[in-house]
Amino acid sequence: MKKLAVWSEDCLVRFNAIDRSDTMTLSSAFNFFQEAAVSHAQNLGVGREAMARTGQVWILSRMSVQVDRRPKYSETVNVRSWPRSWERLFAVRDFEIRDAQDRPAIRARSCWIIIDIEKRRPVRPQTLMESLPLNDGLDALSFMPPGLVERSPMQKSVEHKALYNDVDYNGHVNNVSYIRWIENAVDPTLLEQARRSRLDINYMNEVLPGEIVDLWSTGIEASAQEADSPAPSHAQAFEGKKAGGNQSAFRAELRLWL
Repeated sequence: MKKLAVWSEDCLVRFNAIDRSDTMTLSSAFNFFQEAAVSHAQNLGVGREAMARTGQVWILSRMSVQVDRRPKYSETVNVRSWPRSWERLFAVRDFEIRDAQDRPAIRARSCWIIIDIEKRRPVRPQTLMESLPLNDGLDALSFMPPGLVERSPMQKSVEHKALYNDVDYNGHVNNVSYIRWIENAVDPTLLEQARRSRLDINYMNEVLPGEIVDLWSTGIEASAQEADSPAPSHAQAFEGKKAGGNQSAFRAELRLWL
């Protein structure tokens, strides 16, 4: 099989990918990106089986997703993904979902770490990344710089127990499950009415089957991302803390434009 610098596949927006607005949810976009990353890694010879032979595994560490337009039910979209570069312990991978007119609807950037399965420690990705296309100059999105200010102290909203459908092949809660937890902690009317959105999430400590995570959240002040762009209508910060301690499983910030 020919190795591809950029992975590209056409996907149908199916019924399970939408909410009552008849358009794609954030968690569904994360699902599309996850599948594209898995397929492209396999194509490049650094997929699940190849990594397992060396006692290693890819783990998502950080993800930023910008939704400029929400694809509609039954729309065919083109999902693209490509490795971008590496930064210290992090391998960078970008994503796009483009419409039938080849316009970007959703853009994303992610950071991955390579974990030594036996030692449970990160491995520097440089040697592996040097064998992959780095697609210099092909940037989908930049990570959001800090600058949001909390309006009030965080409040505990709900707790989640890591159940069967939350856990993936790697034996811990899958990255998309955290997005569903966040979505379920937001006023559904806001999510359904949102024309645009952005989610920035840092995955900090793995959550194992049966563990309980307390979800905390608060409103935050947010300014416009760009000079010609209005400030978001709603902005909210989240933190998932493992019950019984202060260890954070993830932190995230969500912005919605209604």
